[in-house]
Amino acid sequence: MSFFLVHYSHPDEQGWAQHLEPHLDWLLDRLQDGSLVASGPTVGTDVRSALLLVKAPDRDAAQAIIDTDPFMIEGQVADLWISEWDPYFGVFHNESSQAAVPMAQIGR
Repeated sequence: MSFFLVHYSHPDEQGWAQHLEPHLDWLLDRLQDGSLVASGPTVGTDVRSALLLVKAPDRDAAQAIIDTDPFMIEGQVADLWISEWDPYFGVFHNESSQAAVPMAQIGR
């Protein structure tokens, strides 16, 4: 499984509020099935936005997960980007491509 950073914004405040409850239920379901590692809003931005950390076999699978978000279904997502992320350092090190390398030795 790979990690994917997902970012999107919600420029339509009214639409965001209307579809928030189904989106929150979707987040909880993704946490339970293990496809969502973490999620939360960005702070101090002009437009409401969020980051999600998703686990999936590949980018297409990550996109398929995001496509089931009620915000996506209801057209409440703008500026979507998905990037694969390899967490060399920190709490996800053991799930990175460098898991066999001690953190202190990476890049040396």
